[in-house]
Amino acid sequence: MSATPAPTTSPPARRSYGWVLWIIVALLLAAGAAWGWTQWQTRSERARAEQADAGQRLDALEGRIDTIRRDQRSQLQRLQQADATNRVLRDEVLGIGQRSALIEDTVSKLADPDRHGEQALRLDEAELLLGMAQQRLLIAGDLDGARRAYVLAGNVLDGIDDPAYLSLRQTLQQERAGLDALGTEPRVRAMAELDAFARTISAAPVEPQTTTATDAPWWRRAFATLVDVNPSDRTVAVQPSDRIAAVAGLQLEISLARAAAERRDEAGFRAALQRADGWLTRLWPPSKTLDSQRAQLREIGARELSLTLPTLGSTLQQLRQLRAAD
Repeated sequence: MSATPAPTTSPPARRSYGWVLWIIVALLLAAGAAWGWTQWQTRSERARAEQADAGQRLDALEGRIDTIRRDQRSQLQRLQQADATNRVLRDEVLGIGQRSALIEDTVSKLADPDRHGEQALRLDEAELLLGMAQQRLLIAGDLDGARRAYVLAGNVLDGIDDPAYLSLRQTLQQERAGLDALGTEPRVRAMAELDAFARTISAAPVEPQTTTATDAPWWRRAFATLVDVNPSDRTVAVQPSDRIAAVAGLQLEISLARAAAERRDEAGFRAALQRADGWLTRLWPPSKTLDSQRAQLREIGARELSLTLPTLGSTLQQLRQLRAAD
């Protein structure tokens, strides 16, 4: 008897589960690819973030470096200013030291009994007053101020009992007598006379020129009131415009002479008055009035504008010689 074969079902079962394995492998590969893509994206973003952070840090570092450089320049300028200030302070300290030494020297001299400190102070004051008087007289022409300064200097010298300065007081008295004898300061007197002369010129009337002598011919006496005969070469201004111009020229020269007297320019002073004399002949015909005006102008032009005092400054010079001898 033959045996019946058993049914075989195993091979079809193995074929049915093979595609499942491929699906699982595909899923695993997809999951790995997705995970790798995610990791690559994460690393890329992290790298970009680190690069941006590095750029920001670099910008911040450059900003800090610029700030440090500015601070360094500012510190350098402050150091230079401090150095300059220190030099100025050092010079001031040196100056203070020198002044202190001078003050100590002066105090020691004043404290010296042999030098008589009060007398030294009086001599300093007298020398200052005499120098001031001389300068006021020569520069400003202030004769009254110079006299007051000499009076004060005399009062100071009167308080000195040293017989060595007796001759100095006598010299001062002689110089004061010379100043008192001057009267008015020459420049001021010349300017005052010029002003008075200018006022007389502006107020003087024009003298009549049409005069007929009694011994003239009958026809000249008859027509004298109708016809005025004048020489053609006369220089006297007759027309009103000419006389106005002549008066203006005369006043201008007087102003120039006044300015020259103010600065003690004797040459310019006399030259301006000579030109003014020429304008006088344009305003007046030959007459006593013209002669008087020209004589007055010449008298003003002969004035001296500078002080002529031989004894001026002799007291100051003698005082300095006596102090140098001590």
